[in-house]
Amino acid sequence: MNGRRAGGPPILVTGLPRSGTSWAGKMLAASGEAVYVNEPLNPLRPPGRSPGVLDATVSHRFQYICADGEEPWLRAFSGTVGLRYGYAAELRRNRRPGDLARLVRNASSFTAGRMLGHRALLDDPFALFSAGWFAERLDCRVVLLVRDPVSLVASWRRLGWTVDVRELLGQPLLVRDHPCLRELSPLAGSRDGLTTTAALWRVAGTVTETLAGRHPGVRVVRYEDLVTDPVNGYRDLYAWCGLTWSCRAEKAIIHASRQARSPRARATAFRWHGLSRTAYRPMDPRQALAGHRDRLTPDEIAHILALTRPDAPHHEASPGSVTTGDG
Repeated sequence: MNGRRAGGPPILVTGLPRSGTSWAGKMLAASGEAVYVNEPLNPLRPPGRSPGVLDATVSHRFQYICADGEEPWLRAFSGTVGLRYGYAAELRRNRRPGDLARLVRNASSFTAGRMLGHRALLDDPFALFSAGWFAERLDCRVVLLVRDPVSLVASWRRLGWTVDVRELLGQPLLVRDHPCLRELSPLAGSRDGLTTTAALWRVAGTVTETLAGRHPGVRVVRYEDLVTDPVNGYRDLYAWCGLTWSCRAEKAIIHASRQARSPRARATAFRWHGLSRTAYRPMDPRQALAGHRDRLTPDEIAHILALTRPDAPHHEASPGSVTTGDG
């Protein structure tokens, strides 16, 4: 079984959170040939936990999906990429007024997309470690974004984000298939968000290289390259994904690569796009490349670079950090 449809294969845009997946997903959806589906594997609701969109139980951040035990995931995602909305499944779980409004919007998007011969475009950072399964079993074209580690860590700090590596280490099949994750073991229970995020970036980079080497349906793209030359970068991605490049798409990409200066633009930084709210916003390329580095001290930047270089020793605590042992 695979996810190919008459309009072409489904598309998955993934990469660590804050790698630009929302922007990339919306720019590919500007083709008018795809239905944008935001983070079906996100364990938070919304955007996740909508069985009408994905009729499966997500129990972890970065839920790992592989051939072993794939049946519920293959069934659920075949429905998603086939743009078949699960009305009954959604109503069994979500019945509040806001849920019903979401049902109408999501179901309408699925139905219209299916009737027009469009394909599903999944924007999901939480699918990163499972990207090979999406390429093999659902025949997805996978666009895997990578971002400069200092910018990514600074962005996570600005949002107050961290990751509990025990959610990754607690998935035996994930660790079996990507043994580099064992490098994160000393950080289980750590309160040092900077070191943990940098270590996650390093491990994700190793996994990305492995996935790209194994699966021809996985294309690795640097976020900074897209920001520097968005029109040519996206024109190339359109061709690889089998999307039609048009004046409409080019105008949308040019607009989204400019700074949103007006109060109205700033007020709509988080907007409803496709099936749920996304962090996509118009941007100034220079600010995007700076990546909130001003929130880090020179010592912290040096620490991140030391942790993420190819020959780096693993998991030294950052300056002034506090860590805990296994919890």
